[in-house]
Amino acid sequence: MNSLTKLQSASFLFLDRDGVINRRIPDGYVTCWEEFAFLPGVLEAIAHLSNRFSKVVVVTNQQGVGKGLMSLQELDHIHDSMVQEIGKSGGRVDAVFYCTDTTDTENNCRKPGVALGLSAKSRFPEIEFDMSVMVGDSASDMEFGRNLEMVNVFIGLDGEPPDCIHIDYQFESLKAFAEFCCD
Repeated sequence: MNSLTKLQSASFLFLDRDGVINRRIPDGYVTCWEEFAFLPGVLEAIAHLSNRFSKVVVVTNQQGVGKGLMSLQELDHIHDSMVQEIGKSGGRVDAVFYCTDTTDTENNCRKPGVALGLSAKSRFPEIEFDMSVMVGDSASDMEFGRNLEMVNVFIGLDGEPPDCIHIDYQFESLKAFAEFCCD
């Protein structure tokens, strides 16, 4: 099955957070809700995508907790607030799965490993990875999607994706992807 056919028949959407939903802080971390800024058009895009996909989940590496830059309660507050704002705009996120391990933690749950995907499947057994789309802005997001045989959508403003990763589609924003996929 080619990637367009897989995309058209996909039922499950996996979204990375920083750089896809909200503004990424260069060389830093979003450590509180006041630092969280939705990217332009994201709320509208997630509303459209929520109508198109049966499950919308966020999968995000959040090593700021593991580094002691924020607490787990602060991270949960950010995610709760994000989900509420998305809901107020007519969208939905069915769950947020995150890994607070640092990159040097042995046997960590970080993407590109599949632990976050398996957690989503455990909570939502109906998820089929080969009927899923992964939207991300990094090589680890694309490797995560490839490791689970998803359709990979790369979000990048710079035009050129990282080398050596499997990308099925590339868009400048989540809004552009939603327009392609939902119209």
